[in-house]
Amino acid sequence: MTKQAIAQNAPDRVSARGTQSLVDIIFRCWRRPSLTALEILWRWLYGIPMLWLLHHYGLQILAQVPVEQTGLQHFDITNPMHSADVVANAALLWLPPALDVAKWLVPVLLAGWAVASGLGRTLVLYALDKTLHRKPFTLIALQLVRILALASSFALWFLGLQWASRVAVSGPLLRGLEPNLVQYFAIAIVLSLGLFSLWALVSWIFSAAPLLAALKGTGVWSSLRATFQLGALRGKLIEINLVMGIVKIALIVLAMVFSATPLPFETVATAAFLHWWWVLVSILYFAATDFFHVARLTAYLALWRLWNPAG
Repeated sequence: MTKQAIAQNAPDRVSARGTQSLVDIIFRCWRRPSLTALEILWRWLYGIPMLWLLHHYGLQILAQVPVEQTGLQHFDITNPMHSADVVANAALLWLPPALDVAKWLVPVLLAGWAVASGLGRTLVLYALDKTLHRKPFTLIALQLVRILALASSFALWFLGLQWASRVAVSGPLLRGLEPNLVQYFAIAIVLSLGLFSLWALVSWIFSAAPLLAALKGTGVWSSLRATFQLGALRGKLIEINLVMGIVKIALIVLAMVFSATPLPFETVATAAFLHWWWVLVSILYFAATDFFHVARLTAYLALWRLWNPAG
């Protein structure tokens, strides 16, 4: 795709909102399925071995501590406090072998993701615009920074849930009071939505930096610094990122709806049918998110070409 094609039909750069030409960008991505196919290819070339590793070591953990030893068979959804104790006891039994595996497997998975996404993003960018610089090692390093930032946000979310449990559950129990489950879930929902929104506000940096590296041929830190020097263009990139965050939430809701679609027919739907239905819904969900990753990247590039016609 040439520079002229990227910016074709784009609105005036001063008056344009970040999402003003997004529908046209999405349509153009739809007409170039090879871009989405490349995105799916590199993501699933990493994702399938990752799932196999998780499944393999998950079975090993279950072999060391079988479900029957954890007491999960006594889980009762009608008795949430008892069920919470059952899940907590099971987690305590599974935690030591899980940590033994996680100590080496998590760094391997994070490094593998950085390599796969750096190389994959290089391929997608080159397919999108062959005038861009190919900087695979820079993109690998930038993707490593991104995945570490994302992992930190999950760690912050987990610490927030622990704080919510102390405030609403364990704290009242220690004082001889009833736990406030409504308060716990209210805090958990607000915390989850808040962190999701915060990530949507800042994650554009980790999407724009690889593009700037490919556009300018710069290194890791220069590309990251350049994201803060985009002037008014930065607001438009943030706007696109927020819209894509909303799209991701919508895709999750749609996936949940389609996953629950066969449940009213559970008397005639077999377990095998439900299993393969949920596999199909999951594949469609991941394919849709991959498509919108490409659309966001294309929209970023179109805005850059609009604001910097010479570059």
